[in-house]
Amino acid sequence: MDDAVTPEVRALLVRGGPLAVEVHELLLELFPDAVLTADDENIGYGTTTGYKGLKFTVAPFSGYVRLGIAGGASLPDPSNLMQGTGKVHRHVKVRSAEELADPALRTLLTTALE
Repeated sequence: MDDAVTPEVRALLVRGGPLAVEVHELLLELFPDAVLTADDENIGYGTTTGYKGLKFTVAPFSGYVRLGIAGGASLPDPSNLMQGTGKVHRHVKVRSAEELADPALRTLLTTALE
């Protein structure tokens, strides 16, 4: 885990365990210039602080990590990885490190950054 993360981000990653850390590392690999923010439940990854620049969120839960994709409702998802019914955002429930290796997930995340 990067020593430069804020205490709030670190606390959420610790709470989420190794899977949350792996999701975090994947997002930073794809989005190295991400500006990280955190509240009590989510880590935000964006182009700037605040909602307008938001690209992804990570929220640890018991048994999975919810990977939120801002604007996901308008993205192609031929593998049906995303869940949710919101008009704008969608999420992927990541339950294992193996799921992070899915090329379809990487494609989805890369598309979200375009």
